[in-house]
Amino acid sequence: MHDDAQQLRSGIIAGLAAYLTWGALTLYWKQLHEFNPFELVGWRIISASLIMASILTVTGRWARLRPVLQSRALLGRVVLAALLLTVNWCTYVFAVVNDHVIETALGYFMSPLGTMAVGVLVFHERLSRMQRIAVALAVIAVVLLTITYGRFPVIALLLALSWSLYGWLKKQVPLSPLESMSAESFVVVVPAVIVVMLAAPAADSIPNTADGLHLVLIACTGIATVVPLMLFAWAAQRVPLTLLGPMQYIIPTTNFLLGWLVYHEELPASRLFGFALVWAGLVLMTVDAVQRRRSMHAPDLRSPHALDRAR
Repeated sequence: MHDDAQQLRSGIIAGLAAYLTWGALTLYWKQLHEFNPFELVGWRIISASLIMASILTVTGRWARLRPVLQSRALLGRVVLAALLLTVNWCTYVFAVVNDHVIETALGYFMSPLGTMAVGVLVFHERLSRMQRIAVALAVIAVVLLTITYGRFPVIALLLALSWSLYGWLKKQVPLSPLESMSAESFVVVVPAVIVVMLAAPAADSIPNTADGLHLVLIACTGIATVVPLMLFAWAAQRVPLTLLGPMQYIIPTTNFLLGWLVYHEELPASRLFGFALVWAGLVLMTVDAVQRRRSMHAPDLRSPHALDRAR
């Protein structure tokens, strides 16, 4: 019992650290706002790949990537997951350096709703009443935010869709977080190197304009990518999903507060109301998920054995 409590406590601490780090990365990327976001993502992929290669070498786990090369289906899923993650990263970094932090918050608030949409459209899952209401609120929110922004909230929807599809694919990749992240990084490292090399000759490129501090920050983007991932992997093995799931809202909440209070992005009442609709949908989804989990673990009182246990 004591060991279980210790494991749970360490998992909660790791989960909170992962989510707070992911949320705080907005501050990190803001320090690099003067650089091309796609060039930044290229350096991020290269840095992350070098770190993952070092970890695999030190731990002697290169052989665990062999199944990726032996199975076309698995390789295809890894490639697609890597592309979706790259799209997500590029969209996020582009949004942060171009003063759309609040819209990134909206995208990550909508991600659970996007995951639910994938379940319906791809797996033909049926929605509960609460889930249908949550989807309806999200649709109304998108319409309202389209009106208030004066444009379709492309950044938010692209973040939500890419992350939802990425999460779906990750469930189909039978690798640990370390091997999975390594494989995804290695898949896109060559295109990343090409992007960096093509951007290098430009007058405003990172090699031509970055000072010492910026170069250190850019070199450490791989660490900023890998550390929260490893913390999350630790937490996921020790914390129930009913607790870990709601904790994920720390990320968009942090971004929302940063965009509003620190970077003073515009937040009229109509746009705030659109966010409120999304938040209401998330509350309904969380309540529905908790109720479903409890019903799955509740004893069936119609069973004689369950009646005996209940007594």
